[in-house]
Amino acid sequence: MTTSEIKVLDINTGQSCTITKDEKASEPNWLGDGKEIIWLKSHDKGTTQMVVGEAEEDGGRFYVAGTIEAPIANLKLTSLGIGSLAIAVSGQAKPDGSIHNPENVTKPHSSGRLYKSLFVRYSTKLSDQNRNAIFYGSLRKSAAHITESTGRWRLTADLTNALAGTGLESPIPPFGGKDHFDISDKGLIFVAKDPSLNPATSTKTDFYFIRISNFTSIPSSMPQRAVVKSLRGASTSPVFSPDGKQAAFLQMKIDGYESDRYRIILAPDVSDLSTAVELPAAEKHASAWSLSPSSVFWSTDCSYLYLQAEDTGRGRLFRLPIFFSGPDSLIPEIIVKNGYVSDVQPASSYSSQLFVSSTSLIDNSLYSIVDPSMVNESRLISSNSRNGLAFGLSEDQVSEIWYPGAGEYKVHAWVFRPSTYDKNETYPLALLIHGGPQGAWSDSWSTRWNPAVFAEQGCVVVAPNVTGSTSYGQEFVNGIKKQWGGRPYEDIVQGFDYIKQNLSYIDTDRAVALGASYGGYMMNYIQGQPLGRKLKALVTHDGVFSMINQLSSEEQYFPNHDLGGPLWEARSDWEKWDPSRFVGNWGTPHLIIHNDRDYRLANTEGLAAFNVLQERGVDSQYLTFPDENHFVLNPENSLMWHTVVLNWINKYVGLPPYKQDDGGYEVKSLPQKQLEDLKLGKKSIVT
Repeated sequence: MTTSEIKVLDINTGQSCTITKDEKASEPNWLGDGKEIIWLKSHDKGTTQMVVGEAEEDGGRFYVAGTIEAPIANLKLTSLGIGSLAIAVSGQAKPDGSIHNPENVTKPHSSGRLYKSLFVRYSTKLSDQNRNAIFYGSLRKSAAHITESTGRWRLTADLTNALAGTGLESPIPPFGGKDHFDISDKGLIFVAKDPSLNPATSTKTDFYFIRISNFTSIPSSMPQRAVVKSLRGASTSPVFSPDGKQAAFLQMKIDGYESDRYRIILAPDVSDLSTAVELPAAEKHASAWSLSPSSVFWSTDCSYLYLQAEDTGRGRLFRLPIFFSGPDSLIPEIIVKNGYVSDVQPASSYSSQLFVSSTSLIDNSLYSIVDPSMVNESRLISSNSRNGLAFGLSEDQVSEIWYPGAGEYKVHAWVFRPSTYDKNETYPLALLIHGGPQGAWSDSWSTRWNPAVFAEQGCVVVAPNVTGSTSYGQEFVNGIKKQWGGRPYEDIVQGFDYIKQNLSYIDTDRAVALGASYGGYMMNYIQGQPLGRKLKALVTHDGVFSMINQLSSEEQYFPNHDLGGPLWEARSDWEKWDPSRFVGNWGTPHLIIHNDRDYRLANTEGLAAFNVLQERGVDSQYLTFPDENHFVLNPENSLMWHTVVLNWINKYVGLPPYKQDDGGYEVKSLPQKQLEDLKLGKKSIVT
């Protein structure tokens, strides 16, 4: 059972109080500098309420400040003066620009859908005519009633669609949210895909500013677009400076490459986007700081930009000073070094200190106060697991190795030992290969593919960041192009040999390998290669079986870039690393998992792999979730996923089963007599 609560944390004492346990409540925001909080609550018939409460146990008194006649999300606020706030939210808009409520849709007589352009389907659903949009409005506080100490906030009018008539969509689906727009008293900034380009083959995303003089009426002008010389890739993280006069955002250089390096863009005058400039401006700085930031925000005094960026398997926080006299000399400095920073906010509206949310491989929730003037020092406010103790984990279980890769470079890998580790014993190996392929195993917590889960079964987990992994510089990321089964596979082989020769507490004769998405592709590829014969079992989650079948995926820019072009221009590169070419070698026991609603990699990929294994007589199982997409998100489904996977790998490395009952069932073949009867046209009943 999962729960959802809104809590307030006292940063001086580390104590927290619960504001509400309403599972329909989400996205709390402070109202000004007082003790009031506003949050969103899903309500009847698809509507959303804006609820105001007090920052005390059980929320004190709370009331509805306004109701929006549709589902909304990603609430942002900014002050318009005493007793007045501007708000912005995201929601779905109908073709006429009005807000869309799926509860009000009349069911059509036919279920057919005719498409004349891409996307047909995206992420988890079939595409339709509705689009994401940013809606804005205002809240005002009334005078206090005779029975109240303070007045009440009220939504002053219906929300206005900022993007109506523009042809633009923001936040960008499927994963865009608050990171795709921002609000100030000057208006809105946002990022949106170029509507003139094919969304399936292009990643080009632009930054826009809409001036809004009155947050209760339509904008007085159309969006202005920023054009930064030579940058034509994806954009993200638009953010106003605290005074609303400047803005910053991130943009990539290459169109069609979703894992290019994000550049830092500064617009010193948001009303004149021709002033937007890259910081640091010169490509020569790529060698000095070749990391790709994922988000940017301002210091309260507008003198620094803070950047979150992956670095050697960690999610670090950096600081970049704003010096207009010499931007070419700017190199970001590390402020938070360890763990994985997930969010950063000013400790208060006027404080130079930062409130940092983070996780680690042993802790799922850390809150700290960081003083940027004291580099790499922080004050821990709260640790949900008490540094792993509540989970039975400790920092002693985690270590790192660097080993020679397939080229003139070293590969970084995380090593996670069981909590019962004894240096005099040996342990089976669980080799985890991450997805992406432009991704990385990091010092962070996750409820999916958590190394601790596998280690606590009695394995030693090794999670290598092979060629293509992020956080080791852009050159290492780019190295996977046209090399899907090349350098990454050789890096894994090198790692396996290194473990065998150097980590005596690991028994490589009892080794299994697991991976999802690109990691699932690699499992299928390994199955047909020499390394596959050295492993006791494999697990593929939503992986590629046939490279050509990536044509059924929604994001065609992905294989087009990584494989050297579209199929009709680069067929040999598509086929070179195709796992299906090597099915004649498949022989290692293999668990295949593929979900029916995976529109990124169609479930026929998993079915094809399972068919091959079954026809070849290889011990194999197939697990599917009809209601899940590329990921397993339902908690009960996740429990079954882990049960099946752990039982599978434990069986082949000599560990006891995680659970005797994995929740599945077996479909047995027909007895030989019934098969013969069917061939003769006789009816047969299976009992």
